[in-house]
Amino acid sequence: MLKPAGLFLRGAERCLPLTRHVPFMLQRLALEKSLNRLFAEPLADGAFDILRGCWLRLQVRDLNLAWYLTRTDSGLQVAERALAQVSISGNWGDFLLLASRKEDPDTLFFRRRLVIEGDTELGLAVKNLLDSLDPDELPTWLWSALQQLGEAQLLRSAS
Repeated sequence: MLKPAGLFLRGAERCLPLTRHVPFMLQRLALEKSLNRLFAEPLADGAFDILRGCWLRLQVRDLNLAWYLTRTDSGLQVAERALAQVSISGNWGDFLLLASRKEDPDTLFFRRRLVIEGDTELGLAVKNLLDSLDPDELPTWLWSALQQLGEAQLLRSAS
């Protein structure tokens, strides 16, 4: 019998591809508000300053989605298109494993499940930044959900 997280992942596989049909303006609004709220403390501490004046492309290959991120005075900014200095791409399940810390980032990159292209020095700095973020700064409910979903994804990818 599937646990709730496994059921959620099964539903997500059906629903997430529909995200590409959401108008970009709504995607941008949701992403900017969420990212700037979740990472308010690291942003204030200057952790994301490595993105000032340059663009990071995050591509979720299996969902056919991509966003460009940069750091501005007002926080993280998301764009539909930009001249990216670095790109990090992978499938949504691998990004989930990264976010939930159920898989080591170096392993995901070494196995080419997540790929850095372009300015690899900047890409590695971004990877290290993400790896250094303290999950205790996330709302408890969010970290708990990420942990459960990551565990379910890890079990699925192992079978």
